[in-house]
Amino acid sequence: MISALTANQKGALLMMGSMAGFTLNDGFIKLLGQNLPLSQILTLRGLLVSVLIFGLARALGALRLNLSRRDWGLVIGRSVAEAVTTYFFLSALMVMPIANITAILQMLPLTVTLAAVLVFGETVGWRRSLAIAAGFLGMLLIVRPGPNGFDSGTGYAIAAVACITARDLFTRRLSAEVPSMTVSLVAALSVTAFGALWGLGEDWQPISYDAGAMLLGASGMIFVGYLFSVMAMRVGDVSAVAPFRYTGLLWALLLGWAVFDSWPDALTLVGAAIVVAAGVFSLMREAPRRISELE
Repeated sequence: MISALTANQKGALLMMGSMAGFTLNDGFIKLLGQNLPLSQILTLRGLLVSVLIFGLARALGALRLNLSRRDWGLVIGRSVAEAVTTYFFLSALMVMPIANITAILQMLPLTVTLAAVLVFGETVGWRRSLAIAAGFLGMLLIVRPGPNGFDSGTGYAIAAVACITARDLFTRRLSAEVPSMTVSLVAALSVTAFGALWGLGEDWQPISYDAGAMLLGASGMIFVGYLFSVMAMRVGDVSAVAPFRYTGLLWALLLGWAVFDSWPDALTLVGAAIVVAAGVFSLMREAPRRISELE
């Protein structure tokens, strides 16, 4: 049955599986955070994920460390942004419904496009400019700042979006010769080191059997998420596969309802729909431009 699918259909299924993996990882972390300090979770998960990525990279022959000084600088900058992102994202995850923070993260294709215009001088047509504006309007419907500004969880989520945007800008400047596995391994080690340093000021707790199982689950899910996302982008057309990243919001809605007994209100859902529609439109408009640049 799978062999009968087209390349784009396989890519779409892999991308949906990738988003499910990342979302399930978030769910495990949110449950673990009720009893364990975040630094302990980050360090232990990071060690497990680093081992998995290293093993896969060696098996595929995709580990290369003799990079240029420029590329090493970009890899390190990206890894620092990844570590700071993890802090902000997990801090938000502990105090926000999982669907709400996932909805805010759907802004990423739009913020990366806007940042590329501001930092690299890339050109954006009026249609994508309107999509970016609509996306920010949708985000305001999600966060709805009050007279005193954003609450702490929303502030953490927005800071995470800013850091991921910076991370992706570093990624855009990497040479094509730099293997993605090398980048991912350095990022995983950086997050692990960040968690260990953070843990110097916290008291770690004993790991129960349930907590150990959830740590293994979180490590496995984030590894599956990464692996499937790489496979998805290599199987189908970018324009056909990339929009399925937004299924992460559907997984988050289902997980929040089934596990955490939470469901966003109507305005949040409307805002999320606007953000997703704007992001999908922007991705569809960007794909032909990138293809023409490669030809």
